[in-house]
Amino acid sequence: MSKVYSLQTIQKIPINLSEAWDFFSKPANLKDITPAKLGFEIISKYHGEKMYPGQIIEYTVKPILGIPLYWMTEITHVKDQQYFVDEQRFGPYSLWHHQHHFKEIPGGVEMTDIVHYKLPLWILGDIANTLMVTAQLREIFDFRFSAVEKRFGRWNG
Repeated sequence: MSKVYSLQTIQKIPINLSEAWDFFSKPANLKDITPAKLGFEIISKYHGEKMYPGQIIEYTVKPILGIPLYWMTEITHVKDQQYFVDEQRFGPYSLWHHQHHFKEIPGGVEMTDIVHYKLPLWILGDIANTLMVTAQLREIFDFRFSAVEKRFGRWNG
């Protein structure tokens, strides 16, 4: 059986909690913080403008050789201005559970992401994780870190 992997990132942003929540809780803003080379597109028609529990969002992404993959997530938990959770319902992972936490700190907001994921195909999934998936996820989160800094400014605390 393949492993469950986890990844955590923390970013401090020099904006208030309301601004952070307003930006990150809108599905349409995901494209702005995702590398263009992934070809990320929201394809669902009725997902709404703000996140809410039970919300279904459908995407296509092109993580390997430009081949489009279908991905459906459900927003399973939302606590206004504190956290939300998205879980994959259909897509490239056997398990995808992504927590987004927001905490007001002096001078801004601390945003913490915690991802638990599992790849299909048992040992082949573990090999793929070692060879490319971990690096690709880190690259995506590094890109997001830079995009957030570009949009809201660099943390100087």
